[in-house]
Amino acid sequence: MKAAELREKTPDQLREELATLKKASFNLRFQAATGQLEDTSAMRKARRDAARVKTILNQKAAAAAADE
Repeated sequence: MKAAELREKTPDQLREELATLKKASFNLRFQAATGQLEDTSAMRKARRDAARVKTILNQKAAAAAADE
């Protein structure tokens, strides 16, 4: 997921994306705990994508506050 793609989305869409990523991260952690995880890099990708979404959300909030 690219930051440029995320910047085009609305804050509501970003929040939905964040919720999806958090669920995916939970499922990956559960798979890792039970020994069923095949792609160990997926956990890192999910964590970083969630952080990227949070960063974009914070940037949009700061821009909205600066406009007011």
